[in-house]
Amino acid sequence: MLKAQRKAYVPFRHAQFLLRPNAVSPSSPLDLIKLLKLSADTKTVKVGKTIHSHLIVTSQATENNIIEVNSLINFYAKVNQVSIAHNLFDRMPDRNVVSWSALMTGYLLNGFSLKVIRLLKDMISEGNVSPNEYIFAIAISSCCDRGRVEEGRQCHGLLLKTGFSFHNYVRNALVSMYSKCSIVQDAMGVWNEVPVNDIVAYNSILSRLVENGYLREGLEVLRSMVSESVKWDKVTFVNAFSLCAYLKDLRLGLHVHGKMLTSDVECDAYVSSAIINMYGKCGKSLMARGVFDGLQSRNVVLWTAVMASYFQNGCFEEALNLFSKMEQENVKSNEFTYAVLLNACAGLSARRNGSLLHGHSEKSGFKHHVMVGNALINMYAKSGDIEAAKKVFSDMMHRDIITWNAMICGFSHHGLGKKALLVFQDMLAAEEHPNYVTFTGVLSACGHLGLVQEGFYYLHQLMKQFGVQPGLEHYTCIVSLLSKRGQLNEARNFMRTAPVKWDVVAWRTLLNACHVHQNYGLGRWVAEFVLEMDPNDVGTYTLLSNIYAKEKRWDGVVKVRKLMRDKKIKKEPGVSWIEIGNVTHIFTSEDNKHPDYGQTYQKVKELLAMIKPLGYTPDIGAVLHDVEDEQKEYYLSYHSEKLAIAYGLLKLPSEASILVIKNLRICDDCHSAVRLISKVTNRVIVVRDANRFHHFRDGRCSCLDYW
Repeated sequence: MLKAQRKAYVPFRHAQFLLRPNAVSPSSPLDLIKLLKLSADTKTVKVGKTIHSHLIVTSQATENNIIEVNSLINFYAKVNQVSIAHNLFDRMPDRNVVSWSALMTGYLLNGFSLKVIRLLKDMISEGNVSPNEYIFAIAISSCCDRGRVEEGRQCHGLLLKTGFSFHNYVRNALVSMYSKCSIVQDAMGVWNEVPVNDIVAYNSILSRLVENGYLREGLEVLRSMVSESVKWDKVTFVNAFSLCAYLKDLRLGLHVHGKMLTSDVECDAYVSSAIINMYGKCGKSLMARGVFDGLQSRNVVLWTAVMASYFQNGCFEEALNLFSKMEQENVKSNEFTYAVLLNACAGLSARRNGSLLHGHSEKSGFKHHVMVGNALINMYAKSGDIEAAKKVFSDMMHRDIITWNAMICGFSHHGLGKKALLVFQDMLAAEEHPNYVTFTGVLSACGHLGLVQEGFYYLHQLMKQFGVQPGLEHYTCIVSLLSKRGQLNEARNFMRTAPVKWDVVAWRTLLNACHVHQNYGLGRWVAEFVLEMDPNDVGTYTLLSNIYAKEKRWDGVVKVRKLMRDKKIKKEPGVSWIEIGNVTHIFTSEDNKHPDYGQTYQKVKELLAMIKPLGYTPDIGAVLHDVEDEQKEYYLSYHSEKLAIAYGLLKLPSEASILVIKNLRICDDCHSAVRLISKVTNRVIVVRDANRFHHFRDGRCSCLDYW
């Protein structure tokens, strides 16, 4: 390892010798330029500035020394000091194409795309130096940023006049620009202008199409490569595996894998990670693991790839278990590793594991990495600690669209609609462009707040303004919004006229609203309609059963249960769990298997006795059994969430909040009871059910009693 480090820094060992006056020879300027280029490539600022000082002292950095000044411009541009590069550029009496290229590249690398375009205009207007294919490629690449399509088209027009559009550099840049700006027809038009069988060109177009989601066109290019008998290289296989992953086409993936095994392409970490990713995206995490286990050398990219394959297929524990094995092999995590692991914790609502990983990531130097910050927001939000998520968000130095979406959707999921909309306003003020996911969170927030007028404004006007096409999730949010306000007929009419194919979830949203607002006639009609769409939807059978029970139509309850028996459909039993210390305690309804079930039952009795004077009455109408009322009350008393909350009150410190996770929707009776329990115990109780988070505090719930 030490030997490799010495080898990497050999050129810098001679820097001091080269800068001595008596060491200057006719070849020294060339050596200094090479050393300056190396300083730029390795971002070694100190050495580069030392060389600059030497050039000034020896009068080699004057405006007339065009080669030396160009090298300095290149150096400062690449070490993120582009303003110094521009000052050097401005003082040059004569510039060549390299001068312009170095400065434009610097601005491009530093994210100042508009500066690149302005420099091109200045270059053309001055007329002393004509842009070449490299200049045009840089300018076109800058148009990819913030979707500068108009400027990109102008560059394309100039290229057609100058004849540079046939150069590979330029053509690949045009394809990339049009692909990233979602103008795939023009991207393919550029590609089809000049038929080639150059592997670099094929790889360029294929990678751009796959990266930007143009999968059908990607398949077309792949078929073209096969028909033209183009020999695939390592990059081709990686692009092909990525295409299979996005398509989730296992059959094609197996063909590509077989083609690779019979080729002379080395299956290195780069290719292996693409194969693992492909199998993971195709739902074959065990095949991905098989590829991983067969590798002799495994770096962090490969470990992260196999963790991601488990995570993508819902195998969260398996992903987390790999972390300790990776550490045993002395492989250090990177930001991608932490992002996968934190998102796995989010899938399990494993706040403690997530907090440990949070500390681990900060110690490893990833505190200010956007990807890790995004994963932390998601983890804390889905683990019930929305305040911790907000703190991570507030502390982030840089944010991207995923950051804003995670916070907006996190607040919405917790029923904190006002906070979600405030974050959305901040996002617009920061000039971040909202996307499909953003508006899903925003419309969900409107649903929690019952803001019908605002919801339709976002759907019909603001989404159109930002070029976001409404989809099923957005329309379902509107159904939920109308339903919450009790406008059930309006919700049904909206579903009849909206230009979207509704799924079972959307119709069940309306069905649940019929149950809450006691419109049982419409509810039965919706339930029958849903069961025609999906005769095995257990959620609809449950809601229909509840409707019949509320009407005390026990014949209807029996009918629904018979249908379920005949179709062998079983309702999933209610399970709740609470994490105390390092142990997760799991409870089922009427649970007598827990070691402390006696204490827990006694605590539930005490709590129910405490809340009855506050108006609590057991909702026996929700019990789907035709039995005596006393027996119904007993059934209600020991639901899994009540047991978990009682256990938390027994075992957690008095100042600690209580977080309970439940696999099903919390029932009406438990919701009423927990709301009052939070008041008499003066505790914050958070329950995450199958739909959302409920924050109970001082006798109120964040859902405002609609969920």
